[in-house]
Amino acid sequence: MPRVVSASIFFPRGGSAYVLRSLARELPAHGWDVTIVSGSRHDGHQGDARAFYAGFDLHEVDFTTALAAPDPMDPPAGAAPMHPSYEDRLGAPDRIFAALDDAQYERQVDAWAAALEEAGAATADVLHLSHLTPVNAAAQRVAPGVPVVGHLHGTELLMLERIAAGAPAGWTHAEAWARRLRGWAQSCARLILLSSTQVQRAVTALGIDPDRCTVMPNGYDPAAFAPAEEPVDRVALWRRCLVAEPRGWRPGRGAGSVAYAEEDLAAFAEGPTLLYVGRFTEVKRVGLMIAAYARARERFATRAPLVVVGGHAGEWEGEHPFDTIRRLGVPDVFLAGWHEHNELAALLHASDALVLASVREQFGQVIVEAMACGLPPIAVDRFGPSLIIRDGETGWLVEPDDEAGLAAAMVQAVDDGDERRRRGRNALEDARAHYSWPAIAGAMAATLEEALVPRDEMISGRLQQP
Repeated sequence: MPRVVSASIFFPRGGSAYVLRSLARELPAHGWDVTIVSGSRHDGHQGDARAFYAGFDLHEVDFTTALAAPDPMDPPAGAAPMHPSYEDRLGAPDRIFAALDDAQYERQVDAWAAALEEAGAATADVLHLSHLTPVNAAAQRVAPGVPVVGHLHGTELLMLERIAAGAPAGWTHAEAWARRLRGWAQSCARLILLSSTQVQRAVTALGIDPDRCTVMPNGYDPAAFAPAEEPVDRVALWRRCLVAEPRGWRPGRGAGSVAYAEEDLAAFAEGPTLLYVGRFTEVKRVGLMIAAYARARERFATRAPLVVVGGHAGEWEGEHPFDTIRRLGVPDVFLAGWHEHNELAALLHASDALVLASVREQFGQVIVEAMACGLPPIAVDRFGPSLIIRDGETGWLVEPDDEAGLAAAMVQAVDDGDERRRRGRNALEDARAHYSWPAIAGAMAATLEEALVPRDEMISGRLQQP
């Protein structure tokens, strides 16, 4: 059986980790043995790869020591540095790639070369590398003859496009990183992108050959995400998540610092429930979503709460949702905190529509998972959501940063139950037809097989090296 080493520099917290885990679960059925290499943290926060990838052949790069150091990018000798980020968040331990100097870059490569060597990358048949990161350089050092399938998730393109438009002042090493990302992309035997629109963006940003690109969307696990088989006691579920075992948090405080009382649950007894799931980053526009909800709530025919699920404790950009709710004085918005992926289906079953105001959502994993549970999504008509959602048929699409349009979509979703349920049924059909992981894994296996080119072709330069 051929073996693939799948690696991600990031500790598991975002959509790309779910993609890696889902593919690793499905690929053995298509004849592939999978080894995972991942960033991790063991400090009690979310992101422990041992738990997230339980049951898989896993090799970790542990960031725990780095996160406790004065500078996570320069921890004590012998410790792996914290992974960088494609996002520039003030005070975040994972600084943006474009701000790291050459010495910090080399520390990243050294740490990941050691991890790949431990995982037996040199004897693998193919390497599957999430994003474009120093893991690519480590692979070139440790396993120069093994073909690489690069898996772009879109955030690297956003950083490159920002650099091309004029890097911010703090991105002092932007051009060096842009050159690295282009070189790594050009050295890949195959590149996976989420949509056809990403291909042209990648060609422009990375100078790659479009013939080496494979379009492959993210998916959902049909065993985990499906309509509820039995009626759900919604009040009981939200009582557990918001009252009995709260995980919501406010700035400067930990999980559980935002909790609710029994009488607050009256909001769930009347009308439908709107649900947001995601991080509290600037592009997600959580504050704008709450403002749109405040506007919509005045027009609802029935009381309908908005539950905000997500946000790693201590991680946010701009105004924290807690402060937005307090500033606007809007009732019936509930901060439920971060929940693990295996809890998501239950939260979807206790909801009626998904709301995602993100303006640069490269795919939208939670969108297809919600659709698979029969929920119609409300999202922005750009990037991934615009390709997943059929406006008026499977959900609602609104313009970016259109607070009034977002509010109008919420009002229709809440007040017109027949229409909401019709779009939900159509969403379920689309999810089943296009986005299940077992079907997508077949396309992934075919892409891995395409990468199995003779090594002499690589050496002769048919696949361009950086």
